[in-house]
Amino acid sequence: MGSDNTSNGTSPNAKTWRPQTRMVRGGLERTGFSETSEALFLTSGYVYGSAEEAQESFDGTRERYVYSRFRNPTVAMFEDRLAGIEGAEACRATASGMAAVHAALLCQVKAGDRVVASRALFGSCSWIITELMPRYGITPVLVEGTDLDQWREALSQPTACVFIETPSNPTLEIIDIPAVAELAHKAGARLVVDNVFATPVLQSPLALGADVVVYSATKHIDGQGRCLGGAILSDAAFINDVLGPYLRHTGPALSPFNAWVLLKGLETLDLRIERHCANALKVAHFLESRIGKGLKRVIYPGLDSHPQRALASRQMRAGGSIVVFEVEGGREGAYRVMNGLRLVDISNNLGDAKSLITHPSTTTHQRLPAEEKMAMGVTEGMIRLSVGLEDAQDLIEDLEAALSV
Repeated sequence: MGSDNTSNGTSPNAKTWRPQTRMVRGGLERTGFSETSEALFLTSGYVYGSAEEAQESFDGTRERYVYSRFRNPTVAMFEDRLAGIEGAEACRATASGMAAVHAALLCQVKAGDRVVASRALFGSCSWIITELMPRYGITPVLVEGTDLDQWREALSQPTACVFIETPSNPTLEIIDIPAVAELAHKAGARLVVDNVFATPVLQSPLALGADVVVYSATKHIDGQGRCLGGAILSDAAFINDVLGPYLRHTGPALSPFNAWVLLKGLETLDLRIERHCANALKVAHFLESRIGKGLKRVIYPGLDSHPQRALASRQMRAGGSIVVFEVEGGREGAYRVMNGLRLVDISNNLGDAKSLITHPSTTTHQRLPAEEKMAMGVTEGMIRLSVGLEDAQDLIEDLEAALSV
């Protein structure tokens, strides 16, 4: 189930295709109708030719689709295509990015285990680590992600799992994936990397030593604000033996329609990310020119001023689509700038073709305690800008007008 089938037979060149080709053709399975676009299989179940075939399908002696909560042909095409782009042995899709994070973590831990994570996390990820896991007897340990000494100390004792975001949401911290991976493996842990800000186009965590990669496909992979989706990528043993049963029995399945939308998103991902990054760099340079004139600081991995600029250059192919800046005047100043925008939309989503802006302290990270937000560096004047595909000069002019209010 799931192959690089581009007609009614497997392409002999599929294994050597370059990433851009995999984004367009990877995982494609055509039906007997020889359709150009991927088929959309809107079905919950499947029929069997006999009772014996049904039995064999459920006991594992026959490999085939049995129920779309487990696997679906359209979903499998999305999984296979993304795995080919990521360089992973296998992938499983989920209903949302948070379903992917939840499943990737909880499938591999049990009471008495220890989980180490970077402190700078998306609000819901932080909740899973610090609030949900302790309910099941799992001990969370948070460290400053950029401090390798803290990682060494935290991972000096047995650990089941390590979780990081890099770049982090929203402070854009860059974590040394190879260094943390080495420490995690010595502690007996798998390293799970949330790669959503970088996307598979800009960063390859598995090649850098990570064991599992998770995505909110809702973001850049869809790229047009149309649907929810998530993905988990790793080696075949983890996907089939550890994650597989967890997904099968807990049911966070991606719908076939959403999988079809995400498949179409993958076809243009490389082109869109190139434009996102080019626009974001121009916007970041403009905002940096305003420091001292209404702005306190600008954070972007592509700027020389970023504290982990050298590390970002080694791990990432470009700076990404997210620019973070802090305005003078705290929350009131941030609201004034956001409300003064006429082109950029206020929204908590990101990775969209449209430029979107949000105030993390009162939206994505609102439910974190004040002391935790302070520890993460999420200030009242901080604004997160997801730079879209518009003309960069129009975005700059909109920001300039809002900053001048």
